[in-house]
Amino acid sequence: MRHTIFTTALLLSVAQLTYGQDTPAAYADATYQYSENTLNGTARFRGLGGNHAALGGDASNLFGNPAGLGFYNRSELSISPSFNGVNNRSSYLGSQTTGTQGNVSIGQFSVVFSGRDNGPENRRVRRSNFGISYSQALNFQNYINAVGINQNRNSSILQTYVNAANAGDNNNPNGYTGAAINNLYDFNSNQAANSAAAAYQLYLIDPTGVVGQNSSGQILGPPYARADANTAKQQQATISRSGASSQWTLAYAGNFDDKFYIGGSLGITRLRFNSTYAFTETPINGTAFNNYGQTNTLTVTGTGINATLGIIYKLVPEVQVGATIVSPTFSSVREQFQQSLSASPRDPNIINPPNGPTPPGSVAVVTGNDNFPYSMQTPFRATGGATVFLGKAGFLTATAEYVGYGGMRARTTAFNDVQTNNQFRSDVTREVQATYKSVVNLRAGAEFRAGIARVRAGVGYLPSAYVFDLDRVPRADRSKLLVSAGLGVRNDRFFADLSGSYLTYSSGFTPYSLPSDANTPTVLTSNRGTNVTLSVGTFF
Repeated sequence: MRHTIFTTALLLSVAQLTYGQDTPAAYADATYQYSENTLNGTARFRGLGGNHAALGGDASNLFGNPAGLGFYNRSELSISPSFNGVNNRSSYLGSQTTGTQGNVSIGQFSVVFSGRDNGPENRRVRRSNFGISYSQALNFQNYINAVGINQNRNSSILQTYVNAANAGDNNNPNGYTGAAINNLYDFNSNQAANSAAAAYQLYLIDPTGVVGQNSSGQILGPPYARADANTAKQQQATISRSGASSQWTLAYAGNFDDKFYIGGSLGITRLRFNSTYAFTETPINGTAFNNYGQTNTLTVTGTGINATLGIIYKLVPEVQVGATIVSPTFSSVREQFQQSLSASPRDPNIINPPNGPTPPGSVAVVTGNDNFPYSMQTPFRATGGATVFLGKAGFLTATAEYVGYGGMRARTTAFNDVQTNNQFRSDVTREVQATYKSVVNLRAGAEFRAGIARVRAGVGYLPSAYVFDLDRVPRADRSKLLVSAGLGVRNDRFFADLSGSYLTYSSGFTPYSLPSDANTPTVLTSNRGTNVTLSVGTFF
């Protein structure tokens, strides 16, 4: 089984990391995570399942198909507050748990300025329109809570620290002696250079082998042993995420003969991602510790730029087609990582050691790469769609979106030598091409009209971009299914729309990774997300 991670903060391996906080696979995974667009826009377009390709006259066109701005014949101001909630069900070691969380944000805020109508007899260009908007492309909110009893005596997060201590580093290729691992800890700042050194200071692991002799006596080293090794353990893993990928967009479109519409937009993106991963282990009937655990916190910020070109063409008055091409978003990103280990001892000889210092309650793990800058390139996208109008009764619309996930890239200039920077880029590219494939997302929707009232429904299928099964989850199960519905009213001066959507898919992650798959547990999660968006606007 191949192990990767849910976010760059989740991998609990304490081995020497290749770049920044993690492996090339982690940075490939992060770029993928920041590139998934499931549903955005106004309540009207959300209710239609996110069909942006062949529809116009909506604020969603600013960051969807900008050609749709050409349909406006008057100016508009709109805002869309949005509620996002998750209700995830996780299975871990035979136990079922639920994780719920919700937040409120602004889905979009837009203003469209409609140009003067030149009239059909005067010029071929009937009208040109300009718009500016703020939109939220991705909401990262998520919460997963998994709890279970691990009866496997060979499976424990402490074993990852044991393995790291036994392996050592470049200066200690045969593993750490007690003195060497102790030198990786700063008593004044209560900081360790790696997780194994932090675990040693907390008395979670200890050297048991005699590897030499000096004037003070025996020199202890590998193999290391872990506390409460022969007990079952209650394990709890939680993931809490927040933040968003948002965009300010400037868009311009022209209307040619009320038949052909073309537009372009420039987007300035802002990335904010926060992830806290906590893992706690409680030995059942243990004698050394009440519990111990590890907490990883990752904060990612970045800015980027992208561009979109779109067209819509009316084949006949009842049928129009549309298409867009969206450049990759080129972003400058900085991640800040914090890690700590904590322990609550119950053995009096650990609480007050007769031959050593009293252990701290927790130890921070600090490395030189905890603040890591890099640049990121998201996939190229292209969409095509069609809309069929049912007279004054409404319309049917559908969109196919190509997403070239194989084109994702990450680069850095953080290292002092060009060779290492180039190797980072090459390793991430190789991992992207081995892990992800291009996909075609499919969406369809309908709107029915009765006077000033509107009723909408939509569906979307977003296939998984993984090329293999991952963390005991079949890749097909990672595909996302989206259903949505909405209501609206509209008159000559005002409109209001309400939408609700439901997104479901499966995911998994390994709380910690050990050499044997049999000793590496997996959290399997049925992800269920809901969104409710209200859009209100006025014409002027």
